[in-house]
Amino acid sequence: MKHQTLDVDGLEIFYREAGDPSAPTLLLLHGFPTSSVAYRTLMEELAGEFHLIAPDYPGFGLSSAPPVEEWDYTFDHLADVVDALLDRLGVERFALYVHDYGAPVGFRLALRHPERVTGIITQNGNAYDEGLTPFWAPIKEYWAEPTPENGDALRGLFTREATHWQYTHGVPDVAHVDPALELHDQALLDRPGNQEVQLALFLDYGTNPPQYPAWQEYLRTHQPPVLAAWGEGDEIFGPDGARAFARDAKDAEIHLLDAGHFPLTTRLAESADLIRAFLRRLPR
Repeated sequence: MKHQTLDVDGLEIFYREAGDPSAPTLLLLHGFPTSSVAYRTLMEELAGEFHLIAPDYPGFGLSSAPPVEEWDYTFDHLADVVDALLDRLGVERFALYVHDYGAPVGFRLALRHPERVTGIITQNGNAYDEGLTPFWAPIKEYWAEPTPENGDALRGLFTREATHWQYTHGVPDVAHVDPALELHDQALLDRPGNQEVQLALFLDYGTNPPQYPAWQEYLRTHQPPVLAAWGEGDEIFGPDGARAFARDAKDAEIHLLDAGHFPLTTRLAESADLIRAFLRRLPR
């Protein structure tokens, strides 16, 4: 495993890389509140056969985190950074792995470069209204009325208790959740100014549901192979979001795992087996 940074438009972007660069590439796009650290173990499982790249977005992990006054934290902008990173690395074809925020970043890349995407793996990476649970109600209020008061009402989602909940809800045995992952994410959330970064992205997430029809049209038109290996107990992106992929992606594989929002934390071996078998079937 390599741990490296590249300057992308004046930002230091950290990424993890494993496997032979001549092998088929899997681009792993992380969600909130974590970073590429979430993929360490999966990358180790797959590195013998595949080339793996997992970047940290600006404001996350070990990448630059400029204040909101100096950088525009939108999903369009996050996709711009990942797109530029791939160009710098010379990656022209890749499969996508999307989780949580990784879905709006990844589908933006797919719309820009449909010819580059060999397949899509979604683990709780949503592209359908059906996947949005009641969890989103206060965030939708912020979309409708982006007042300081509605933003402040969301700050509880940045606490240690909320991060613990994200990792443990829907998990049959929470003893299998490594608390070091929660502590790592929380330490980065607690950096001065990072709540404002996350609030900016919470607000901009409202641009994603209106784009769902375009993402679904991409699936219908280009028919990339799709694997949805979803934590069935997720109360953020519900399992109906996984089932919905079968509506637009021909022969989509849908697997509902006995897990919560972070299936890799408790169902690593099962997830790795599904992903490995899926990647082996993709065109090169």
